[in-house]
Amino acid sequence: MSETKRECAANYRKPPLHTRCKKGQSGNSRGRPKKTLPALLLAALNEPVFVTIDGTRRKITKREVIVAQMVNNAGGADLGATKMLIDMMKDIERKAGEAAPPEPHRFAPADEEVIKHMVARIRGALLQEIQNMNAGNPALAMILLPPEYPNQRVSQATPPADGAV
Repeated sequence: MSETKRECAANYRKPPLHTRCKKGQSGNSRGRPKKTLPALLLAALNEPVFVTIDGTRRKITKREVIVAQMVNNAGGADLGATKMLIDMMKDIERKAGEAAPPEPHRFAPADEEVIKHMVARIRGALLQEIQNMNAGNPALAMILLPPEYPNQRVSQATPPADGAV
């Protein structure tokens, strides 16, 4: 094999020439990204640790350990832990109050009318299907549709006392 073909060939540890770094240029010009303090803090808080709680060994994060210890110390009359816990709870409640979900959008009266008619049609079709299935069984044939569906092709019956359909 000639020298030029060997240089151009993309093999193990020899990437293609067009993807290689140019002479005088770094392959990673921006360098390794620096870790920020919040990223370091999150990584440290999310590390798992083994703790023994009530005689059982559990694997939980350092974040959970800190919260559990703060709550336990606040319950044990540690005023500093109690104040920190109350401040944290107030902050959480304040944030939850600000980010309350918006009131759900109500339907217009015309939309409600359409929905009401669709529900009535579907309910009537289901009841008619049940009536048709029960027609062959004399014990179930006595089940009749409620009077709120007068346009159905079955005889009317008195509505149930509890208003169930």
